This record gives sequence, structure tokens and C-alpha cells, in this order.
Amino acid sequence: MSAKSEKFNFVNASGETLSGRLELPMSKPKAFAIFAHCFTCSKNLLAASRISKRLTDSNIAVLRFDFTGLGNSEGDFSNTNFSSNIEDIYSAYTALTEKYQAPELLIGHSLGGTAVLQACKKLDKVKAVVSIAAPSDTLHVSDNFKTQISEIKDQGVAQVNLSGRIFNIKKQFLDDISSQKVLDGLSEQRKAFLILHSPTDNTVSIDHAAKIYQTLKHPKSFVSLDTADHLLMDKDDAEYAAQIIGSWISRYLKEVESEKIKPSTGELLVVGRPKHNFTQDIYSMTNKLVADEPKSFKGDDLGMNPYELLQAALGACTSMTMKMYADRKKWNLKDVVVELKHSKVYGEDCEDCEESKSKLDHITKKITVSGDLTPEQIDKLIAIAEKCPINKTLNSDIKIESI
Repeated sequence: MSAKSEKFNFVNASGETLSGRLELPMSKPKAFAIFAHCFTCSKNLLAASRISKRLTDSNIAVLRFDFTGLGNSEGDFSNTNFSSNIEDIYSAYTALTEKYQAPELLIGHSLGGTAVLQACKKLDKVKAVVSIAAPSDTLHVSDNFKTQISEIKDQGVAQVNLSGRIFNIKKQFLDDISSQKVLDGLSEQRKAFLILHSPTDNTVSIDHAAKIYQTLKHPKSFVSLDTADHLLMDKDDAEYAAQIIGSWISRYLKEVESEKIKPSTGELLVVGRPKHNFTQDIYSMTNKLVADEPKSFKGDDLGMNPYELLQAALGACTSMTMKMYADRKKWNLKDVVVELKHSKVYGEDCEDCEESKSKLDHITKKITVSGDLTPEQIDKLIAIAEKCPINKTLNSDIKIESI
């Protein structure tokens, strides 16, 4: 699941605030994506939420948001249409570009899938597009209220019941979807496309997927979602779709530039993340992690702060040292839990301190062990804990040289 989920609100072309949620992976994302939800749905639909969160496992950050007038977004739904949905996607694209980087992946579900197919034509930085259960033409959405189309045309507006919710649909909405030519120009796009659709979809037939696929030029891919329903309400179906997207997109995205940088043998590399105040990507020869400051210090809270990392090193070393000693002695040590706390204390409060006026760093370790151990064995393990290498380093005179 995602390492971090945060609010990401932005303003649409009309100055209204749209409600978004940004799912961020633990390490620096290799790409950013936008997820467009289905007709009259919201960013919190299970499929949108599950797919967005699961894609962080593939190191992709995903912004899902509510279209104007839906969910927690401002605006009047009755004044929106397919064209305004496209404008909302453009606004989301601009907001992500300004805060992080240009999104390279667009994902859309149902009419949101049709919307990303249309929007991608004007977004040069987008490298790949995914449509999920998308209709090949916008007129298909009118099937949801086909018995009231005459009333809408005659009266200019009508209340329609969509999945138990009442919406006002205006004639301008019908005029707008009648004017759209989504398939036009798709064959000219030099992007990768993935079409996901279920052959048992009773809302949008798989014939629509066939039309989209036949229109596109390679690279294009189609994957059947087998027995999934239109909204992908089954968790397994949503996660399967996310896995497919994550595997497929890796072929079309370059690795993050900083991931190509490797530290010299035995060293660490710390790289500040662009467009972040304090976020740092930390690399060893084989692993990576993230350091940051909390939002109360104007950070993004994407990782532990430096003092927490320092304590983590001490705690991990303590536990490892105790485990190694127990294994060598063949003692039945099951678990070690180390709780740490860092504080500043005045020298006069410290019995072992020579300078009484200065503040000193003070780290407390609370060690809890479990297993079939005698009291003597436990005492010995606690004593061994003080001999861990990091413990010794922190208690010794350290020389730090900047070059």
C-alpha cells in the first residue's frame, strides 16, 4: 500500500477548488499519474482508491480527484459536461507539474477513461494512457437517462436518478457529448495505450474496447478483466488491474535519474529531492530510504527525520547485536524490542557529565526481550547490548570532516 496519502487540492479553470488525494510511494516516484473517475462517481470510489494506492508499490505517485461539482469539489454539477471534465484534467496536470513534475501516465475509469483518451492529445509530457471499462464515444453516457432525453431537450433541464442519486442534467450536457469525436486523432498519438475491459461488463460492452483498440497504433495493449463488473467493486479485480498497469507502464518509463547514481563502495549518497523543502533520498549500494521533516517544520513528512534515523540506527544495531550473541550461544531468544527517546538535558542533571552548564544529548533505550531465557541470560543480553558498534561510536569521540 502507499507510504503516504495526502490532500492535494487545486483550482480549476473557473477558479473553483477541486478536491484531490495524492498517493505517494516511500521512495522518489519514478512517475506521476492522474486517475479520472467514472461518470457521477468520486475519487473515493473503491476502484479509484485501490488502484491508486496499489500503484505506489510500483513506485508511481497517483493523483485522484473529484471532477467539478462532485464529491468534495466545488462547483455545480449541472453546469459541467465532458469538455469541463477535460479542463479539470488539464488543471490537475498543471497543478502536479508546478508542485512536483509533469505526469507521464493518465488513467481513466468508464467515462473518465474516455476523458483521458481525449485529454492526452494535448499533453505532450504524457507517455502512456490507460482506459478501464471506457466507452468509445461520449454519447454512450446518455443511456443512463435515455427515457428523459426528450424532457431535457424540451425543458432545457431534467432531474435524473443515477444509482439512487438525483442529478440535474441540462441540454448543454447533451449538446456537448454530441459534439465530441474522441477517436479522431488517436491514431496520431505517439504514446503507449493500455485498454482494460471485462467481457462481462453489462454497462459498457467490450465492443467499445475493440473500437478503441482498432483505432490506436502500436504500442497498444489489451487485457481482459475476465469476470469483473463495470465498477470493479471486487477488491481482487481492482488489485489485478493495478498490477497489470504497474507491470505494463515500467516498459515506457525511464528510471528516476537519481536512481542511476550509485555511491562509491562503502559510502552513502544523500540527494535532495527537487521541489521539496527538506526531503532527502538516501542511497547505499543496494538499498534506499527517505528522510524528511514533519509538516510542522514545513517538511512533507515522507520519511523519518534525522534524529529519528539516528535512533533507528542505534535501535537496529542493539537488536542485531543481541540476536547475534544469542545465536552464537544457542539461546532461545525469540524477539527483541527496543524503544528509544532522544532529548536534551543540562549537564547538572547528568551524573556523569563534566560540564554542568551545557546541554547534552541524552538517548534512553528500553529493551524488552522474549523467549525461553533464564534471568542470568537476560542480564547478559542487556549487557551485550551496550557493546553494539553504533552504541560504541555514539559514546566515543567522533571527528566529522567536511571536504
